[in-house]
Amino acid sequence: MFTSITRASTSLLARCLVTAAVIAPCTAHSEAPVSAPLPKLLPWHGASEQLIVNKGDWVTPAEASAFRTTPNYRETRAFIDRLAAASPDIRTMDIGTSSGGRKVQLVTLTAGGSDPKTNGKPTLLAQAGIHSGEIDGKDASLMLLRDYVTGNRKLRQLVERANLLIVPILNVDGHERTGPYNRMNQRGPENAGWRSNGNNLNINRDYTKLDTPELRAVMDVINSYKPDLYLDIHVTDGEDYQYDITYGYTAAFASDSPDIAHWLDNSLRGRLDKALTDAGHIPGPLVFGVNPQEFSDGITHWTALPRFSNGLGDLRHTPTVLIENHSLKPFRQRVLGTYVFLEAALQALGEDRQSLEKAIASDQKRRPETQVLAWDTNKKPDLTVFAKQPFKGMAYKKAMNPITGTEQVVWLGKAKDYPELPVFADNVKAVEVRVPRAYYLPKKDALVLARLKAHGIQVSEPQRKSAKLTQLTVDGHEFAESPFEGHFRVSGTFSEKPVQVSLNDFVKISTDQPLGSLAVALLDPRGPDSLFQWGFFNQIFQRTEYAEPYALIPLAEKMLQQDPALKKEFEKRLQDKAFADDPRARMDFFYQRSPYYDQAYLKYPVLTEY
Repeated sequence: MFTSITRASTSLLARCLVTAAVIAPCTAHSEAPVSAPLPKLLPWHGASEQLIVNKGDWVTPAEASAFRTTPNYRETRAFIDRLAAASPDIRTMDIGTSSGGRKVQLVTLTAGGSDPKTNGKPTLLAQAGIHSGEIDGKDASLMLLRDYVTGNRKLRQLVERANLLIVPILNVDGHERTGPYNRMNQRGPENAGWRSNGNNLNINRDYTKLDTPELRAVMDVINSYKPDLYLDIHVTDGEDYQYDITYGYTAAFASDSPDIAHWLDNSLRGRLDKALTDAGHIPGPLVFGVNPQEFSDGITHWTALPRFSNGLGDLRHTPTVLIENHSLKPFRQRVLGTYVFLEAALQALGEDRQSLEKAIASDQKRRPETQVLAWDTNKKPDLTVFAKQPFKGMAYKKAMNPITGTEQVVWLGKAKDYPELPVFADNVKAVEVRVPRAYYLPKKDALVLARLKAHGIQVSEPQRKSAKLTQLTVDGHEFAESPFEGHFRVSGTFSEKPVQVSLNDFVKISTDQPLGSLAVALLDPRGPDSLFQWGFFNQIFQRTEYAEPYALIPLAEKMLQQDPALKKEFEKRLQDKAFADDPRARMDFFYQRSPYYDQAYLKYPVLTEY
């Protein structure tokens, strides 16, 4: 946004902001708003176009509009109700309520309408609309469910072997904040929804802290149904390239679920890529350019933090795939590719169930001695990833731009391969910690306890009355300058010392459990997605009792008389002129060493047992 705005346009802009909830198109100019020009498209036709139904009683709302629009919340639920009424195999339930009062719906498709929790078949959970402007998964799901209802033989065979669970719209409030100007870099639908939820929180950053009712509802589903494969369906931002369906997951080199990562690499990916290619799509890896001004500099092999679905799924030992359809491809093409992806994933579950279940069970039994909580990017690129098959990119040029006064990338709409495109992997250990046997959380930290239980982490009463544990003290800390996702995040450095404590007021969180790795990520404060760094323990940074000079000064004199070592330490500090000239600092020196000082100040309340 330009920093120079006229008084008249500022007034109009203020009216735009006030009426934002109405979602009427509005700009800071009186003339009609313009759409952002996008790069030229490559022509596309594929076998998946045969999936489209143009006539009859079961045309989906997106098909009825020729994929110009997507149905709203009410229309979506009405179509799903019709599907459920037409087949006993389809069932619906509300799993939660948004802050705006809308219900989040779960659709289950099982053979004979059996309970996916108990029918003994592997389960696929597909989630759409965590970013509601990226709604491809919803419309692909409606088409797939329609085809099942109308007798598609292949789908019926697949559902005989695997269950399908669908969250059609996760961010239901953002879904209703529609408009043609919500997604500048995306080709459709015309009525795309909004990224954040009704409280302006990005649900896609909430997988560890679980602030949003929408994601707590998803976590209930994951804990209850224990899906064997979890698909989180998005649409990209960023560069132009030929791939229309890109996807990824935590790589084995950085995985807390290495056997699952190998199954995703060696079993699932081949099936997905073949199905998509046969249907006329171009599947590819997740693409994050390292330099927006020079794409040929390479891309990053991203290792997701647990605030994201694929990062959390890796810690939970829940096979999780992040789908990112390319935003510059038309909505129609993206929806069709998503349909193919869903069908292929369902087929993979049915065909290779045993090896996946074996991988999940193996990873759940892992009890590592150390755990990496954060990864850095390797500065040395890997040139082998695209050595045999070049990266399928697009041509671009650099041109001086009068808006920025600098050279900018201009995508040319022409295919261009990039052999040996550099890939910079997030495979350098940034934060690695020793895994303890258990953590002990004070019962008074009820919000933290509630979050742990919402994740499904097992919590128990201590079997001992007291124990010698390790406590961390914050030696230095820094708060963020602005809020992020409703929190002022904080980072710190720590020292540790043994403490003997009574355990009457604590609960125990053992790491000897399937979600032990997740417990470490949440409770070790050195991790970037720990509840500490999200601000759940900020109370330790405030002091509520203080000392009056008329009481503290006589106490300090008495302390000097009784403790020669303290006297010597004080005299040494007085050699520092800044300290010597500061009466408050001199008094604090004694207060901090007195028995009256707040012993909980800067003490991380979660204790550790090694």
